[in-house]
Amino acid sequence: MAAGCGAEYEGRRGGNCPLNEADWVVTKHGVALVGYTNVPSMVAADASSLYAHNLLDFLNLIVTKEGALNIALSDDIVAATFLSRDGEVARRS
Repeated sequence: MAAGCGAEYEGRRGGNCPLNEADWVVTKHGVALVGYTNVPSMVAADASSLYAHNLLDFLNLIVTKEGALNIALSDDIVAATFLSRDGEVARRS
C-alpha cells in the first residue's frame, strides 16, 4: 500500500520493498510483488456490497417474513448488538 513511497531503487520508489514497482505487479526472485498505489479505490465497490449483504443478513435475523420485529435474544449475534434494553445500558458478558 506504500508502493509509491519509501526507499528509492533504480530511480523508482518501492515502498517497504525496494524491488516493488509502483502501479505494477512484478515478479522478482520468484515472488510476486503487488505495487498498486490505489488499493482503497479498488475495493470500494466490493466493500460496499459486503456491508450491504451483512446488513440484510442481520435484518433477516430480527424481522419476520411478515415484516414484524422479532428480537430473539437467544441468538448470540442479536444479543451482542444490543446497546440498551428497558431503558438500561445492556450488560456485556
